[in-house]
Amino acid sequence: MKNKYSWVTAIAVLVIALDQFTKQLIMTRFLLGETVTVIPGFFNVTSVRNRGAAFGFLAGAQGAWRTFFFIIIAIVAMAVIAVLIRKAQDRLLVVALALIGGGAVGNLIDRIRFGSVVDFIDWYVRTWHWPTFNIADSAITVGVGLLAIDMLFGGSTKSQEPEPK
Repeated sequence: MKNKYSWVTAIAVLVIALDQFTKQLIMTRFLLGETVTVIPGFFNVTSVRNRGAAFGFLAGAQGAWRTFFFIIIAIVAMAVIAVLIRKAQDRLLVVALALIGGGAVGNLIDRIRFGSVVDFIDWYVRTWHWPTFNIADSAITVGVGLLAIDMLFGGSTKSQEPEPK
């Protein structure tokens, strides 16, 4: 794939910029815990901080080790993503990894700055709420979905050698 590093850089920078911009808007215009209904019965903007990982994993754990742990995990994940991008030849795989990497960096910035991640997208149906999330989480989720599609149907997991006659 030509210009794969340009693609990765552009996608990751766009994700990080959009993520940090929206989080800054939330932090400057909402009080912590404040909710504004956008679509009644379906969608709110709610300012929360997630000290844990996805779905609040380890959010209740005490001590500075938790933030350090999540920072280390993010750095290791980004190193693995960098290696995978270097080897990737398939456009879908490169886009997926760029989305995942950009989202990981967006949340890493929050952990380093605040010790938690700024979340604000609150989807729900009646009393059932999806865990509140942000743009970085969305990019990671879309990236993982594209990665799964690439693994199931893409060329990057299939042999690149011609079939024997």
